[in-house]
Order: sequence, then C-alpha cells, then structure tokens
Amino acid sequence: MYDLEDIETVGVVGAGTMGSGIAQVAATAGYDVVIRDIEAEFVEEGLDTVDSSLSKFVDKDELTAEEAEAARGRIEGTTDLVDLSDCDLVVEAAVEKMDIKQDIFADLDEVTDGDAVLATNTSTLSITTIAAATERPEAVVGIHFMNPVQLMEGVEIVVGEKTTDEVVELAHGFSEALGKTTWESDDKPGFVSNRILMPWINEGVRAFDEGVATKEDIDRGMKLGTNVPMGPLELADHIGLDICLDATQTLHEELGDRYKPAYLLKRKVEAGDLGKKTGEGFYEYD
Repeated sequence: MYDLEDIETVGVVGAGTMGSGIAQVAATAGYDVVIRDIEAEFVEEGLDTVDSSLSKFVDKDELTAEEAEAARGRIEGTTDLVDLSDCDLVVEAAVEKMDIKQDIFADLDEVTDGDAVLATNTSTLSITTIAAATERPEAVVGIHFMNPVQLMEGVEIVVGEKTTDEVVELAHGFSEALGKTTWESDDKPGFVSNRILMPWINEGVRAFDEGVATKEDIDRGMKLGTNVPMGPLELADHIGLDICLDATQTLHEELGDRYKPAYLLKRKVEAGDLGKKTGEGFYEYD
C-alpha cells in the first residue's frame, strides 16, 4: 500500500527555516513539491530562502545553474491546504505546539488521499498524540530533519504507537532518496537527538550562569575536549534559544526535574535574546 516508488509529489506545511529546507532538498532530489504557509508573505519568504540557498550551492559548484533552476521549478507555493490534496507524502514543519500540529493533521487527513503518508518534523512532541488527530494513525510517522536541512546529513525516523512497518520503511527510503542517512527512535520524549542534546545545552547554560567559566571557555572546552563542532552556548544560539527552551520544557514535563530548564535560558528568551536570529543570544551577531 505504501511504496516509495509511488511518491511523486511532496507537500510541506510551514515555509520557515525547516520547511523551506525540506522543500529544497526534496525538489533537488527530483520530487515535485507544494509548500504551504498561512500567509502569502511567509510563503514568499520561504521561496526566497530556497532561491538564496540554491544560489550558494551553484556558487560552490555543488549544483549547476541548470540543476538549481530545475529544482526551483519543481516547487510551488500556496496558502491553501487543499492544494496539498494530490501529494503522496506530506511533511509538517510548523511550530512546536501540539494543538497546532493536531489541527494541521486533522485538516490533512481530510484533504489528502487516504493512501498519502503524513509525516511530522517535530523534534520533541509525541508522534502518537499527533497521529490521534487523524483517522489513519498507521500512516503517521516522524521524519525529523536536522538544521540546516540542506547541509545536515542525519534524519531521525520516529515510530508512533500505531505506525506500520511499511510506513517506517518508506520514511527511511524517502530520507535516503534525499541523500540523508537515517536512524530510528521509538516515540519517547525527545527521541534520540534532543533527549541527549537538550540536557547538554541546558547544563552548558547552567555552568555559564553559575560562573564555572566564561561562555567562550565553556564552548572552547567542549569543542577541544570532546571534538564537537560547536559548544553548547554557540549551538543554542544557532538553534534559537526559544526553541531550546520549548524542547527542554517539554522534556521537563515528561521526564521530571533532571530536564528543568536553566534559569538563564528562560531569562534570555523572556528578554527576546534568542540567538543568531535576533542578533544576540549568548553572543552578539551582525
């Protein structure tokens, strides 16, 4: 019933950083893509992001101008969810709020064909709970891309309580068709990546707030001492402090006090210092 060879058109819900990245890699891999957001300006911003990213790949000789033009030509933008009705696979990449995701999935269940696979890019929320908003929970799966989607090789496949083996296999195959390497997680809070990553970032924030070391030395120590490309504070800025806080709060609610967000992380978010996207987080950016 669910066969990778039947996937021709991919829908993406959400035209932000993740959604535009997913649309780009899918189109580059040869899929037709329909990307949807709630406002026309958000759709246009997402398409502009794709244009800019494709141009960088051409400049680095990783794509020819013809390949980039062909990929862009496969992407159509819309504000109407009904325009995803002919999609064989839809990847939701909206904000990390359960009620919003459930509303989207209930609507997708109505507008898409019954054979379409519905995937979520959630990084922490329950696949099973999201799937419960549909009449086809067996066809709902987590396909968690890493940021930036265009550059990061890894994709986390998350298996809900009722996700069938056939759909899980399709999710792995689709991700691999985009040039990604996958790993699989059960539907437990934070899955593999954020269950381990967020406490690491959170403890880095605590260490800085408690005066263990300067932010530079915390990041330098972790990079040189553990061979990671970014330290916890630098990585938090890159991800977005608000996103880190949301993920950590979800883990705290589900798993208890060992995941309680650091005070300084909450204070930074309340101050509007969210990292690179606002120009200031733990560091300042142009």
